Amino acid sequence: MVKFLKNNYFQNTYKILGFLFFIQFNLNAQTEIDSSKICPPKTIIEIFKKKDSIYVVKPIKNSFFLIIPAIGSQPATGFFYGAVAQYTFKGKEKADKYSIANLGITYTTKKQWLVNVKNNILLKNNKIFLSGDYRLYIFSQPNYGLGTNIIPPRREQEPGFSIDSLAQPMDYNYFKFHQSVSFQVRPNFYVGGGLNIDWYSSIVDKELDVANGNFTYHYDYNQKYGFSNNEYFLNGVSLNLVYDSRDNQVNASHGWFANINYRFNPVLFDNQEVSNVLYAEYRNFIPVSQKDKRYILALWTYGQFVTKGKVPYLNLPAIGWDQRSRSGEGYTQGLFRGTNLVYLASEFRFPLSCNQMFSGTVFTNFVTTSNPDTDTKLFKYVQPAFGFGLRILIDKATRTNLIADLAWGNNSKGFYLNAGETF
Repeated sequence: MVKFLKNNYFQNTYKILGFLFFIQFNLNAQTEIDSSKICPPKTIIEIFKKKDSIYVVKPIKNSFFLIIPAIGSQPATGFFYGAVAQYTFKGKEKADKYSIANLGITYTTKKQWLVNVKNNILLKNNKIFLSGDYRLYIFSQPNYGLGTNIIPPRREQEPGFSIDSLAQPMDYNYFKFHQSVSFQVRPNFYVGGGLNIDWYSSIVDKELDVANGNFTYHYDYNQKYGFSNNEYFLNGVSLNLVYDSRDNQVNASHGWFANINYRFNPVLFDNQEVSNVLYAEYRNFIPVSQKDKRYILALWTYGQFVTKGKVPYLNLPAIGWDQRSRSGEGYTQGLFRGTNLVYLASEFRFPLSCNQMFSGTVFTNFVTTSNPDTDTKLFKYVQPAFGFGLRILIDKATRTNLIADLAWGNNSKGFYLNAGETF
């Protein structure tokens, strides 16, 4: 039996899953009703509008623009503040699905700038699918080593153990340009390709002191595989297959999504090595109640695997570095890193008010990474997390929610405030 099964967090996970199945069993025994006919949907914004407001009586448009503040704190950034703008839109045809584009700009007390641009856009009656992730970071983030066994099980931990004791601080600049274009070949099925550029520069490994024999995870990896300690590139092209039957990518109530992306990285610059990376993702949204379709079991899993060659340390698969930086709730971004990574998350989503203004979720997630240098294979060590969240409806047409999640992991916890579902 693998070691993670003895972790105390699984006791909490089992309780949550048991609670979910109990709710599902009772709800499925009831007849279906349409809650929107009993009490029409209402957003939090309408509370602050007059009853005769144009906002309330105007027809629903096919777009929604949102700006929310970004405020919070985490070890990698300290206190941060900024704003996120999100534009959700669709074509004029009834069958057209919603698209999302967003821009986020954040500044931190550690004098960091984080600029993010994301897009998941459907064009020409859903026949063209664009997916992009652009970033410009003046950044710092601790490294914690490779593999999910960096945090020992609680029974093996020394008194007063802290994740901060594993951290090795690093400053660097990061430029990312990932953009794919896929074309529909059958209903919901797309085939395409993409361009991928990753550039890490001005790398400062703060604890590295070669003269005195103080080495770091980053330095040891680079020495072994021939990468520079100060700057490296990873540039390539990718082939991708996408299937998407979700009714709404902003907040799906049913359907599933799958994405297989295979990236080829040739040698174009110094400090590069030929490498291939496979990314595979699956999401499913399952209504679990015949009475109310707002009771949903949502599943998300993805894996990222270096299938050929070696990639630079900072480009190894790591938690929290997915397109929307939503994976690994309960853990610091980049805490778990390895040559391969598998992630699984589940959410049970349920209404808290009849008018859909408030809803909630309970969730669990699990991550495992590998490290061949220590013979640590996938699934040998798995780190779990669990938590709960609140959803507040801010747009009826797109079903966009403000979300607030609180999560606990192994010797770790986190609070998250975003627009749109976690996945």
